[in-house]
Amino acid sequence: MKQVCALFLLVCGLALDAQAQSGALQTGPVTPPQRRGSIYDADAGPIGLVANKTAQRAGDLITIVISEQQDVKNEETSDLQKQSSLEKQLSNFDIKPNAFSTLPALEGSSDDQFKGKANYVKKGAFNARVTAVVVDVLPNGNLVVRGRREIKIDKETKLIEFSGVIRRWDVKADNTVTSELVADAKVAYTGSGPLTNSTNRTGLGAWIHDAIDWLWPF
Repeated sequence: MKQVCALFLLVCGLALDAQAQSGALQTGPVTPPQRRGSIYDADAGPIGLVANKTAQRAGDLITIVISEQQDVKNEETSDLQKQSSLEKQLSNFDIKPNAFSTLPALEGSSDDQFKGKANYVKKGAFNARVTAVVVDVLPNGNLVVRGRREIKIDKETKLIEFSGVIRRWDVKADNTVTSELVADAKVAYTGSGPLTNSTNRTGLGAWIHDAIDWLWPF
């Protein structure tokens, strides 16, 4: 009986020693298994729950709030007057006194007037939102962004394109920036389809109209 108890204690001691050695060999932290049904996974992305979520690196997204207001007024007035007169007469010809029965005379005058007036007034507004991609980060930290948004309704297609350079401190906490703070900003709004064609001359008619407008002198 004593031998059985001693053998049992020996086996328990060896098991505890093996468990302690396996724990000592493990150097990294133990990652607990993810619970089923959890909506948050810490390994799913590099951004934490309380980290700065604004665009900082190439590949990040940022929303551009396009708000362009155009109000141009130009007025020019020109008034040019030019008047000149010329009167010359030969009163003495000593080389051959009887060469001319009437000595030659020269008289002339000119009058030139030019008046012009031009007025140019144009107003416009364009508002939109486009999510762009950071394509490059400059050495000073500025972000080079480029984005496009294409909208198709039936056979009509509208395309918004945007590109520019953004300073990091101009980006708001909600990861948006207004277009007026974007350097080298380029905004393009184009369309194609039956509605666009109905408001613009296309085809041969456009060529003929432009040719007549270029040739017509008045």
